[in-house]
Amino acid sequence: MKFLFDFFPLILFFVTYKMYDIFVATGAVIIATIAQMIFFWVKHRRLEKMHVITLVLVVVFGGATILFQDETFIKWKFSVVNWLFGLVFLGSHFIGNKTLIQRMLDKQITLPQFVWNRLNISWAVFFIAFGFANLYVMFNYDTDTWVDFKTFGNLGLTLLFIMGQGIYMHKHLKPEPE
Repeated sequence: MKFLFDFFPLILFFVTYKMYDIFVATGAVIIATIAQMIFFWVKHRRLEKMHVITLVLVVVFGGATILFQDETFIKWKFSVVNWLFGLVFLGSHFIGNKTLIQRMLDKQITLPQFVWNRLNISWAVFFIAFGFANLYVMFNYDTDTWVDFKTFGNLGLTLLFIMGQGIYMHKHLKPEPE
């Protein structure tokens, strides 16, 4: 369910773009992201840092897209968000005593430290590479193709990556003590 919640603005962006245009879709994604944060706040009485960063970038890049009637801004947002996520994962190797992926999952599963490190690095590389893949599509294809890539490429590649991570983790799981 959380997966659908996180991708709600993206799905709304895609549907709105197909029905109208990039500018209406950009407005819709701004409103959806704000609504998503309000809903999360009401339910949990807190906001996650990554959601706040995404919200700020959506409002800034989306606002610039609408204000200047230039779709380039919203296209760049996708790369910037991915690069920031990648840098956060990478930075967690040097800040604190646990990597970001370990902080997120170590209460649910037990893995050797080298596995946590590899998983974390792979997430960093995934996000950074995805940011560059976005630029490739953005500069070499039309907006329709970019929107399809952003929607289906994002969902599909992320799901494949998560499945690969799951397979890798499963090989290294330590049994829980009884």
